[in-house]
Amino acid sequence: MFFPLSLLLVSCTGYTQTDHRLGVTVTILTQADFVENVGGEKIRINVMIPPGASPHTYEPMPSQMQDLSQSSMYAMVGSGIEFELTWMDKFITANKNMLVVDCSKGIDIYEGKEGDSFHAPIDPHVWMSPPNAQIMVQNIANGLIRIDPENRSFYENNRDAYIQRLINLDEEITSVVSGLQNRTFIVDHPAFGYFAREYGLNMLAIEAEGKTPTPSELASIIERARENNVHIIIASPQFNPTSAKVIADSIDAKLVTVDPLAKNYIDNMHMLLEELEKAME
Repeated sequence: MFFPLSLLLVSCTGYTQTDHRLGVTVTILTQADFVENVGGEKIRINVMIPPGASPHTYEPMPSQMQDLSQSSMYAMVGSGIEFELTWMDKFITANKNMLVVDCSKGIDIYEGKEGDSFHAPIDPHVWMSPPNAQIMVQNIANGLIRIDPENRSFYENNRDAYIQRLINLDEEITSVVSGLQNRTFIVDHPAFGYFAREYGLNMLAIEAEGKTPTPSELASIIERARENNVHIIIASPQFNPTSAKVIADSIDAKLVTVDPLAKNYIDNMHMLLEELEKAME
């Protein structure tokens, strides 16, 4: 059976030869949201880590590598995320002509410490702080302007509008959190360290250096949770929630799921804030 060339191109790469949008590859869905808010209809996004996949173990599909090979820019998180440490050299080799943008440039990378995060030594989840998200958006905009200078004003206007929304988000979180009496929450995977540091909260992590806790470690976490009067445990959908459920049942805390890799960043942060406010007031 005969198929038009355009359809063959769609099936192999996800776009056609008549698609004149700039190809931009990103590592996580949150970055896709940032890029789309700046680049709008001028950008075609290729996301390397799909919904529900873990940045610690995911391997790109051939179709993703095909789209990467035709991307004009790669926006890497740049904060030590395991997927990038494993794959970035291969991506650059696959497309030597694409501009690589470090979205974490200008961000103070946080080194976790015993007590608030057992995911030592580096916390790669920089985007979980709205002020950091503003820096990431600025870096993305700078990259888009470099590869498409003719549309500088378009990207700058979109950047400014989205950064203002992030500023508003930061102010709202600051206002709500300032009124919370309980300042401690538990997470199964320590992805919320930047959020906790930004707003003066205390994050206790269940996971220890990427490993589930032993029975004695679990007992210790439960004891610390009781000492800190913890009422909320946040589970990430990429990880097994068994330990989180055990702790929640033991201390009668609310167990909620918040995806740190969710695409709609502002809506996701509002959901996190709402859950914290209800449990920590």
